[in-house]
Amino acid sequence: MGARTMHDTHEATSCAVAACTEILGAKWTALLIHDLSEGARRFTELEAACPGISPRTLSDRLRALEEHRIVDRRSYPERPPRVEYELTEKGRGLLPVIAEMRRFGHAWLVD
Repeated sequence: MGARTMHDTHEATSCAVAACTEILGAKWTALLIHDLSEGARRFTELEAACPGISPRTLSDRLRALEEHRIVDRRSYPERPPRVEYELTEKGRGLLPVIAEMRRFGHAWLVD
C-alpha cells in the first residue's frame, strides 16, 4: 500500500464532514440535539422547544436520529402511554459540535 496523498486525506475528511452534515444539516436537528442535551424529553416538550416545527417534521427528525443511533426512544407501559427521547452515547458525542455552533453564533451572528 502506497503513502497517503493530500488528496486521499482530503477525500477522507470530506467524507467524514459530509456524513456529519447529513445528520446535522436537516432543519431542526441541531436544535433537537441541543434540547436533548439537558436530558430525556417527551414529544410534546420537544415540540414546544421548537416553535414552528410541525408534528410530522418532528416525528421524521426523531425517527432519522433513531436510525443513526443518536437518539434512543423509550416507551413506558402507562396510561396514557409515555414515550421519551434521550441522546445515546453517540448523540452525546455531537454535543461539542453543538456547543461550538452556539459559541460561533454568539460571537458572530447574534447581536
